[in-house]
Amino acid sequence: MSVSWRKGCVMSRHGTPGVRQSVLKERDPAWASEFEAMMEAYEKAGGRAEVLQGGRVGSAVISANQVLAVNQVDGVSIDAEEQEHGVRARITVAPGTKTEHPVHLCFGVVGEEGLQEIVSEFEIGEGADVGFLAHCTFPNAVRLRHVMDARVHVGANATMRYREAHYHGSEGGMEVLPTTYAVVEEGGRLETEFNLTEGRVGRMAIKFEVDVAARGVVELTAKAYGSGDDDIRVDEVVRLNGAGARGLIRTRAAVRDGAKSEVYTTMEGNAATAMGHMDCTEIVRGGAEARNVPVVVVRHDQARVTHEAAIGSVGKEELETLMARGLSEDEAVDIIIRGMLRG
Repeated sequence: MSVSWRKGCVMSRHGTPGVRQSVLKERDPAWASEFEAMMEAYEKAGGRAEVLQGGRVGSAVISANQVLAVNQVDGVSIDAEEQEHGVRARITVAPGTKTEHPVHLCFGVVGEEGLQEIVSEFEIGEGADVGFLAHCTFPNAVRLRHVMDARVHVGANATMRYREAHYHGSEGGMEVLPTTYAVVEEGGRLETEFNLTEGRVGRMAIKFEVDVAARGVVELTAKAYGSGDDDIRVDEVVRLNGAGARGLIRTRAAVRDGAKSEVYTTMEGNAATAMGHMDCTEIVRGGAEARNVPVVVVRHDQARVTHEAAIGSVGKEELETLMARGLSEDEAVDIIIRGMLRG
């Protein structure tokens, strides 16, 4: 893939701020080769490489423990420091900032083996409104581990939207272990969506914990599609601590062959007029196994928390309709599952 460069303010992997991408490419051929490989992997994960080559969109590209590029935009600061096995990053959004485009983040490892540890902090200033689009790509994983430890602070009346998509290739030799702790201040809003529906899952264990203040809103969505001996675990806790706080946990998982899915969700209503809901749908095929354990905790007589769960196979009528159109049973099941995961 040829890389076409436009000028932009970036930080090189050697920590030099303000250097243009085109100059970096000319001076460091090894860097250019690594970046090109990451862009190919990035597109497999659903990203658009050209977005990372312009100066209008805030972005960061991290390969293993190398910071390949960082593009700054007004109001959004991205500081990244290379570590032995990964990167430590701090992303700060100034109060009142409203970004026109989502900030694009690209994490990944091109090789077959290794460990990538990402330690990140997100500080979203009061009244800011920002979106993030993250693509995590590990196309050749045979024995790879991706560990993420994130801390998120959404200021008063601020909004943060974070969507993360993964691509793992076909070997099933991937471990994804993200842990997030978030605080949403009064009137703030946090929306997250995690997608691992392309390629083999391998082993995935998501942990997400969030405290929500008065009138704050949090929506957590996780989607995964496991096959073979994939192992999926989602563990999420939302504490609605302030009056009028709102929370939604939405989980969609499908497992087939010998894969396993476990979903553990907890919603706490700890203040007057706090309202929360948990919604889990899991589809099981073949010798797979699915488990859902919702926990509801209410500590105020004016709070309300509800949950609904559905675990089972695909609908017989829908399956027969698709097979009548010439699809095999496996093809029909896959279409139904992917339709559920898009919802």
